Amino acid sequence: MEINVLGPLTAIEHGVSVVPTAGKPRQILALLALQADRVVTVPTLMEEIWGEDIPRSAATTLQTYILQLRRKIAAALDGDPLRRAKDVLVTQHGGYLLQVQPGRVDAQEFGRLTSSGRDAHEAGDHRAASRLLGRALDMWHGPALVDVRVGSVLELEVLGLEEDRMAALERRIDADLHLGRHTEIVPELRVLVAKHPMHENFCAQLMTALHRSGSSWRALESYQRLRTTLIDELGLEPSPRLQRLHQAVLSSDPGLDLHAPAST
Repeated sequence: MEINVLGPLTAIEHGVSVVPTAGKPRQILALLALQADRVVTVPTLMEEIWGEDIPRSAATTLQTYILQLRRKIAAALDGDPLRRAKDVLVTQHGGYLLQVQPGRVDAQEFGRLTSSGRDAHEAGDHRAASRLLGRALDMWHGPALVDVRVGSVLELEVLGLEEDRMAALERRIDADLHLGRHTEIVPELRVLVAKHPMHENFCAQLMTALHRSGSSWRALESYQRLRTTLIDELGLEPSPRLQRLHQAVLSSDPGLDLHAPAST
C-alpha cells in the first residue's frame, strides 16, 4: 500500500484507493498510517475519535469502523492470493496495526531523509545535506492531512510533522548558504519571512543572503521589519544573536562573507 499524509490523505492498494469518505474512519486510517507497522491501542484510537467524551458504544462503533476499512482494503486486494485485508489491517492484543512495506508511507520516508540530511549537515557535508533535505521537502504537497478532521492525537502528530518540516527547511537553506547559493535562495527566503514575520532564523538567513548578494541595505531593512513586528506584537527586542548579526552587517564585518570556496 502506498500512503501519503504530507498533504491530502491518499492510500492506494493495487491502484485502488482505500480511503473512506466518512470522517471518523479517515481519522483511524490516518493515525494507523502515521504509526505504520506499530500497534495503535484501542484507547488511543478512541481518544482521537471522541476526545474525552467517549460514548458507551465506543468499542462496538470502533470495530465497525475497522470493518469498513477492511472492506475497502479487501476490495482493492480482490484477486490477490497472497494477502487478505486482515493481513494488512491486523488485529493485535489491545489494538490494531497497519502493515505497510518500508518506504511506502511518505511521512516515514520524509523522516528517513531528514535524519540523513541532518547527519550530513552536522558532518559538514553541505552538498549532501542540501540534496537530501531538498528531496524530503519535495514530498510535501500542502499541510499534512489537510483533508482530514484531526482529533487530539492526530493534532500532535501533525504539529510534530510541521515542526520537522520547518527544521529541515532551515537546515537546507543553511546548507545552501554554505554552498554559496545566496543569490538563488533570496526569493524563497523573502516568501518565508513574509509568511513567518517573527521567525528569527529565517530573518537571519535572509539578512546573510542579502548581504552576500551585495544588498546590505535590504538586509538592514529586513532586520528593522522584524524588530518592529516583535516590539508591536510581543514587546520584545530581537535576540542578542540577531542584534549581533545586525551590527555585523552595519560594519560590513568580513566574518559574514563566505570564506570556503564552493560551487553550485
